[in-house]
Amino acid sequence: MQFSLPKQLIPMNHRPEISRRNILKMLSTGPMLPLSTAFAGTSLLSACGGGDDAPTATATATATSVSFSSIAAPTLANAAAMATTTVGSVMTVNYSDSSKIDFTLSYQPFFITGDLVDDLKGGKIRAGGYFDINNQPILDQTVAGQARQFFSDCPDGTSLIKIDGAKVAGVKGNTLFAVVQFEYTSKAQDGTTDMYGKLPSPIAVLTLDQNPDTGKLSLVKYHNVDTSGVHGLWITCGASLSPWGTHLSSEEYEPDAFASRDANNMNAFSLNLYGDATKANPYLYGHLPEVTVNADGSGNIKKHYCTGRFSKELVQVMPDERTLLCGDDWTNGGLFMFVADKARDLSSGSLYVAKWTQLTSAGAGSATLTWIKLGSATSAEIENLAKTLQPTDIMDVQTTDPQDASYTKINFSGGFNWIKIKPGMEKAAAFLETHRYAALMDASMGFTKMEGTTVNVKDKIAYSAMSRLEKSMIQGDKTAQPGSIELEKKISAGAVYALNLKGAIKDTTGNAINSEWVAVDMAAPAALVGEDIASDALGNTANPDKIANPDNLKFSEKMRTLFIGEDSGQHVNNFLWAYNVDTKVLSRVMSIPAGGESTGLQAVDEINGWTYIMSNFQHAGDWGAIHSKVQATLDQMIKDNYKDKFGAAVGYLTATSAQYSLTKR
Repeated sequence: MQFSLPKQLIPMNHRPEISRRNILKMLSTGPMLPLSTAFAGTSLLSACGGGDDAPTATATATATSVSFSSIAAPTLANAAAMATTTVGSVMTVNYSDSSKIDFTLSYQPFFITGDLVDDLKGGKIRAGGYFDINNQPILDQTVAGQARQFFSDCPDGTSLIKIDGAKVAGVKGNTLFAVVQFEYTSKAQDGTTDMYGKLPSPIAVLTLDQNPDTGKLSLVKYHNVDTSGVHGLWITCGASLSPWGTHLSSEEYEPDAFASRDANNMNAFSLNLYGDATKANPYLYGHLPEVTVNADGSGNIKKHYCTGRFSKELVQVMPDERTLLCGDDWTNGGLFMFVADKARDLSSGSLYVAKWTQLTSAGAGSATLTWIKLGSATSAEIENLAKTLQPTDIMDVQTTDPQDASYTKINFSGGFNWIKIKPGMEKAAAFLETHRYAALMDASMGFTKMEGTTVNVKDKIAYSAMSRLEKSMIQGDKTAQPGSIELEKKISAGAVYALNLKGAIKDTTGNAINSEWVAVDMAAPAALVGEDIASDALGNTANPDKIANPDNLKFSEKMRTLFIGEDSGQHVNNFLWAYNVDTKVLSRVMSIPAGGESTGLQAVDEINGWTYIMSNFQHAGDWGAIHSKVQATLDQMIKDNYKDKFGAAVGYLTATSAQYSLTKR
């Protein structure tokens, strides 16, 4: 979605009377949603000029708030709407003169994965395609005589980026870029071979042409980033844009170095990446990749090994450009914080994990938070430890009680371990066995699938999505941590928590934390708690008029809106929601194809005068038990729309109808 108000693009109902000859045309070829200049505090009105009968503009009106209407959840009465992206929400901009203007929204994809698109070298490249360590296509040969390059049906984290002075051949307007990562591929083309976690995740830089008059974005070039220098990428899920304009990726579900390689897909991953099933080292995955886009549309990547090795879903850098708040998409997961030594440089710093002190147990619960320091390190030293240490060099791990008091029992991944750190290996344990070490240090390791994080800078509030409140978060569960997170009952539909941020905070040893953006408490706003229900007529097991299993989160400062994307096994169609933090109104903005997940969310308040909301989806038609009432009707429709369910969309929200354009004669 994009909106702007440059001088020549002023809504007709927000101008003084002017000559009819100044009204040249209505634009129908490109989207236009006037907003961002108003929110920057400038006048909404500008003299149009060009004629002696045009009066001087004296009145002004500024945008005061934005709201979204809530679309109905699609049903089988319109089955086609359940099998594609459905929007239709109306965005209303209210002005200081008590007037308003409405914009009906729609979805615009750049491509469907698997499409052949233009690359930087003048040839073609397959969008979402997979490449090995030598940047050669990885082929899917599961159907005899029909070998083709693997491509992802799961695009995820996206960052829209502007680089001053950038210019790429083929761009006619403004040159912008988007970094897009691809989490995994669901199935091989035989339709039965599971490919989750078996392929090195690709990440791409898109060169986009921004029409300066309408804000419309068009794909011009696609560049696959060379990840060989960081040993390839592992399951890249959510992402965020750093304040300094780089793409912060993720590597969730870090492979357990103490498990068998087959149990965590390391052999298959390594074979596809290196052509050698034994070469990939699990300690080199589960870190924080950062992509820097170059002015020519290419990109460079590095990994930050000192930010902790846990299931990073989506990290948020605070305005100090040093503090990272990190969710942990795990069972028996934690809330982590990294404070860099220098602004805009994540190559060294200190890692912390939260301790939850419960205030209330009803509903989603609430707590105060304190912080345990796990250690300080540089990225270079942790990468070196990852390359030189074996798991048993760091700690002893037992999965049954060894009846030895020198071992400590910890909660781990929905069960228990008994561990003992080897002498002098505390730093290696903190940064390479972060889950186990955090549990040993008595952190609250009971969160279940903590997903995306984002920040409301004005109010100094962070938001964190908890996909499900269950298992280790519930009183009496065998994996719950006594005295920590103990909610009264599970809420499978999950919740979004708000975390107040403050400065002058000390860690649990009494040492100052060098940040003004430390989370001190945690509670879920009432409107952002899901509701489990008995299966309804469509099969939903969570109330379709409330969020379910929240995942992607992004906040727009100018719209005062928290956007929430779902990854739900309880909604037949997953949704993208808009929650106004002032009015507390929750609105369903977009419906994802049934069986799919809302991903790639990014709220961009301003680029060249335009505001955008990026949005992707993944694995449409991934049927579960809740889809039994709709699968027969929708399956072929989704196959027809999305390459037999092998394709998924990368794109953004926009306006459907023509908007007014007032220009000088």
